[in-house]
Amino acid sequence: MSVVKKIKFMDKYLGSLICFVLSPSKLFVSKETKIKNILIIQLWGIGESVLTLPAIKNLRKKFPKANIEILATERNKDVYYQNKYLDKIISINLNSSSIIKFFLKNYRRYDVVIDMEEYLNISSIISFFVGRKRIGFSHNIRSFLYTDTIRYNDKQHTSQTFADLLNPLNIDSKIDKLMGLNYSSNDKKFIDNLLKSKISKNDFIVGIAPGAAESAKSRMWPEKNFSELINKLIENKKNIKIIFVGNDEEKELINKIIYKIKEKNKIINSAGKITLRQLFHLTEKCNLFISNDTGPMHIAAAQNIKTIGLFGPNLPKRFSPLNKKSISIYKGKICKYSPCINVHKGEVPDCYYKGKDYQKCMKDIRVEDVVKEIK
Repeated sequence: MSVVKKIKFMDKYLGSLICFVLSPSKLFVSKETKIKNILIIQLWGIGESVLTLPAIKNLRKKFPKANIEILATERNKDVYYQNKYLDKIISINLNSSSIIKFFLKNYRRYDVVIDMEEYLNISSIISFFVGRKRIGFSHNIRSFLYTDTIRYNDKQHTSQTFADLLNPLNIDSKIDKLMGLNYSSNDKKFIDNLLKSKISKNDFIVGIAPGAAESAKSRMWPEKNFSELINKLIENKKNIKIIFVGNDEEKELINKIIYKIKEKNKIINSAGKITLRQLFHLTEKCNLFISNDTGPMHIAAAQNIKTIGLFGPNLPKRFSPLNKKSISIYKGKICKYSPCINVHKGEVPDCYYKGKDYQKCMKDIRVEDVVKEIK
């Protein structure tokens, strides 16, 4: 069992039991005081973390003098790097000793805790121990540990749904764009040196993210489609360069795609070679970014890059690349199960179809559909 599956298994069963045991204690809530210390919780998804940033900006506008901290993990903490609306980034491991240590050190320390996790029980348990006023989503047993709940609206963009969590604090905002992500001068220098001899100022740079999170591989457009698309792009534009992005686990996938590309001198493969923060600057080098529904897609959109998102198991309405330059391609309407991925319900299944219909919603996105949008 992978680390991700172990965490989800423990959270589902042990976490639910702890929520049940603690739920009667919700009645014992400290009286509200002046809001001086605020904690935001977002423990997991990189894409979801990017989508929390507009809400955090609006929270700071409402409480300019408050101490606002974010609780994250090693996986996603760099999304909040040098964010001017946050006073502190706290990173924990999702194991019992790290979580208990955080409980004991910060018991009822925060006047308000805003839990931006959509499904995990552990975030509600953390909220219960460290916060007086606790805001979270109203679904599942975890909701019994909050003092204020908000309905999860899955008919709108998730960045807006995160912003809705601020309503109990009398903050009503409309989100229509993301916030840029920060990186260090060393991150910039690393990427500039990596690309120095490989691209010129006249090149048209296309970023490609062909992978997806380990929990939802059904979101991936077929590798042969990526190869065919890239061959068409290279054929039609002489000064084009293609940059692949991905983690260590996606190297094999990307190598298979590159194997079928004719002009390999046009290809730059950064998979497994750069950090998350370095990716923030790398995406800024791109004139266009093409991605499955995954973290790098939201990163490119946040950096205000023209982005094409490829959707099937989930809805663009919820997770489209959010900037005015970007579009989504969605063929999920041909599938009776779409959206089969509902993160807020803990539903992240593999495709329900087997055989030739496996990933039918993603396979139905033709190379010509993407080429048309690029043109």
